[in-house]
Amino acid sequence: MSPNRSPIRNVIYIHTHDMGRYISPYGYAVPTPNLQRFGEQATLFRQAYCCGPTCSPSRAGLLTGVTPHESGMLGLAHRGFGFTHPEYHLGAYLKANGFLTALCGMQHEFNNDWSQMPYEHVMKDKQGDDPLDTDRAWTQAAIDFLEQPHDRPFFLSYGLFYPHRHFRQADYSVYRPEYIKVPDPLPDTPEIRRDMADYHYTVHLADECIGRVLEAISRTGRHEDSLIIVTTDHGIAFPAMKCNLSDHGIGVTLMMDYPQNPSQGQANDALVSHLDVFPTICDLLGLEPPDYLQGHSMKPLFEQSADTIRDEVFSEVTFHAAYEPMRCIRTHRHKLIRRFNIVRRPLANCDNSTSKTEMMSHGWHEELLAETELYDLMLDPHESNNLAGLPTHAAIQSDLDERLTHWMQATDDPLLQGPVPKPPHALVNTQDALDPNGPTEP
Repeated sequence: MSPNRSPIRNVIYIHTHDMGRYISPYGYAVPTPNLQRFGEQATLFRQAYCCGPTCSPSRAGLLTGVTPHESGMLGLAHRGFGFTHPEYHLGAYLKANGFLTALCGMQHEFNNDWSQMPYEHVMKDKQGDDPLDTDRAWTQAAIDFLEQPHDRPFFLSYGLFYPHRHFRQADYSVYRPEYIKVPDPLPDTPEIRRDMADYHYTVHLADECIGRVLEAISRTGRHEDSLIIVTTDHGIAFPAMKCNLSDHGIGVTLMMDYPQNPSQGQANDALVSHLDVFPTICDLLGLEPPDYLQGHSMKPLFEQSADTIRDEVFSEVTFHAAYEPMRCIRTHRHKLIRRFNIVRRPLANCDNSTSKTEMMSHGWHEELLAETELYDLMLDPHESNNLAGLPTHAAIQSDLDERLTHWMQATDDPLLQGPVPKPPHALVNTQDALDPNGPTEP
């Protein structure tokens, strides 16, 4: 099927690595002026959540429109996990509908299995060991692609490595740690402030790259016929954030704009999932959505014909560096997290950092984890007061638990059958590994 007469001809998907919502459009004093400028002209979704707070599962959810465990992406692609149905990928769908598909930069769904990759135009080569050189090369490749004439509508995936760790060290006379707020779940210590200063500098470098591409979009007139999506995979790489089902882990940047967008320059508080991006693209392009999609079109939110499109979002972790099976349901007010035979956090699932070392020096790694967590997000937005098991919240817990179980059943979650085995040859750290470079399972 060819696109209808929608003013949208192209889809430009801009994505960063490990950024969460820690940028200026979401109210943080982080130097991201280009993202700020785009956010002010686009529609910004303040309550957007990923399908899983780890790299490959999150991206798989957005790009296939199904849960990570249904797509087969239960862990990290570069560690041996892969798609059960690569044909579900958004790039494959748009290619089948006549789009030229292009990748300029980071992707974390296919590892090096190029036979499955749906892109016709690919620029993914690294520029030595310096992530900044690589991000800048990928940026130039995206600009070159935008400046070329194309006789077909196109889908451009432009991805950056930054602000993934290892952060670039900031100039502390410019990015002054003593005046920087630490991430919300963490204590305010000099070590963590310095770590956050390095994040500020690193995400600023990513913002500079994105700014160059946004300028090219405007200069080439692509903003007049393109849907532009700016997002990230999950929360930032600090303890209790990335690879955690708190809002600090699953909350993401999501800003979108397109020609004749009736909600330009507005922020929207509706609950949305990365699963909703694929059906929204179909709706805005006038294409028949695949029958496997699980999300909801966000078009009514853009058109302000509805205040909400869903009552709940789900997110999951099965494998990251180590096995850590857990699932959650988040409504407008409450969050229920269920862990499966995990008593202590696998430390390999937390990226090495100054902040991690600081937390471990105070016994963070010895903390016992609850099997079930229940939070009232209106009264306890930082999810610090576990209400699970309290008689006062028994009805809420029962309702959320039933809804979570129903979702797992409806999506054939393998956790319902017991522990999930790792795929043959997949690289998975042992439960006692202190970091991702530690011992692995046989």
